[in-house]
Amino acid sequence: MTIQEIEQSINLYGKNIYSFCLQLTTNQETADELYQETWLMACKNAEKMNANENVKSYLMSVAIHLWKNQKRKFAWRKRIAPTEEFFEETGEVIESQVRDGLEVYLEQETQSVVRKAVGKLSEKYRIPILLCYMEEMSLADISKTMGIPLGTVKSRLNYARKRLEQELEEYRYE
Repeated sequence: MTIQEIEQSINLYGKNIYSFCLQLTTNQETADELYQETWLMACKNAEKMNANENVKSYLMSVAIHLWKNQKRKFAWRKRIAPTEEFFEETGEVIESQVRDGLEVYLEQETQSVVRKAVGKLSEKYRIPILLCYMEEMSLADISKTMGIPLGTVKSRLNYARKRLEQELEEYRYE
C-alpha cells in the first residue's frame, strides 16, 4: 500500500478503528495511544498490506495485537512495582440525536449498562463481541482478524451472548 492508500484508509476506517480502541481499552487516553500506534504500525508495514484485501480487518488485528502487548507489559510492570489501576472506565456516552430528555437519559443509561456488562467479559470473549456487533464483521473476518478457527469464534460468541444475557437480565424492559 502507498501512503495515499493509507490516508484513504484513515478516512474510511478511522472512526471505526478509534471506536473499537475505545471499547477495547475503556479509557480515552489509552484508546488514543492505541489508535495512534495502530496507524503507525500500518505505516511501518505499508509494503506488506494489500489494498485489495480487507484492510479494516487487518487494522483491527493490529489493534488487538498491540493491545495484548500493552496489557502484557503492564502486567509485568505491575508484578515488579505495583502502581495505580491502569484501566479505568470512562464515563463517555455515545452521542445521540436531540430528543426528549427522559428518552435520551434512558438510552444513555442502557448504553452504559451494556458497555459495563461487555467490559466485565474476559478479553477472550469481549473482543469477538466487539468485532461482531460494534464493527459488524463477519464470523470469517473475525476468525482471520483474531487468528483463531471459525468454530472457536462461534463458541466464544455463543458463550459471551449467554453471559451478557445473564448479566443484563434485570435490565430487561417488558
